[in-house]
Amino acid sequence: MTSKQNSSVPLYAVVPAAGIGKRMESAIPKQYLIIADQAIIEYSLQPLVNHRDIKQVVVVLSQEDQWFGQLAIAKHPKVKTVIGGCERADSVLAGLNSLPTTGSVLVHDAARPCLTNDDLDKLIKAQTASCGAILASVVRDTMKRANHLGYITNTVDRELLYHALTPQLFDLDILRDTLQAALTQQVTITDEASAMEWGGYKVKLVAGRSDNIKVTRPEDLTLAQLFLTQQQRIKQEQQ
Repeated sequence: MTSKQNSSVPLYAVVPAAGIGKRMESAIPKQYLIIADQAIIEYSLQPLVNHRDIKQVVVVLSQEDQWFGQLAIAKHPKVKTVIGGCERADSVLAGLNSLPTTGSVLVHDAARPCLTNDDLDKLIKAQTASCGAILASVVRDTMKRANHLGYITNTVDRELLYHALTPQLFDLDILRDTLQAALTQQVTITDEASAMEWGGYKVKLVAGRSDNIKVTRPEDLTLAQLFLTQQQRIKQEQQ
């Protein structure tokens, strides 16, 4: 694979959506909360299903999910669903196991609705044969490390620190095997890049927009709505 996505190598996407999002203090999973008449997960999926190079988008659901099937995007011909596991890594692995044995795969958060087409294209072009790639944004604030009582122990140098975003893009076979091995050995996996790091693979950071936020807490809904409104206005001005 070259630095530009090779059209002969199939590209897929996996979107883990089996979580319940306890920190949102909501009666329904956060990915189904509504922003401007549309569920958060619909915004998250749209750039993926609309991208010409992505062949299929696997949405990984909880066994008890009763919301996704009611969404219009659930009927998109590129979308298929599988049942996930207890943790995010288990759900990602379930999605990977439902795909063919070769290709590249993007993994994107179900509650990250502000991904732009430009960032998605930039990420796809950044993957090479020797490494995977993730979107990331530079840490701008002063970073503090605390003890278990909530007191500062030291200030962390923020130079070369990044916030890991999604999508994250890897060779499908390598990610599947590495993630399975990490789970078997009970390694703590926070994102797909952490599994690949544990496996000894190189992962490239691709500068992404800081408005590509993950909706985690109630106040994030207002921010996401603001960012989506701004993005839509820019699109209209460019037309």
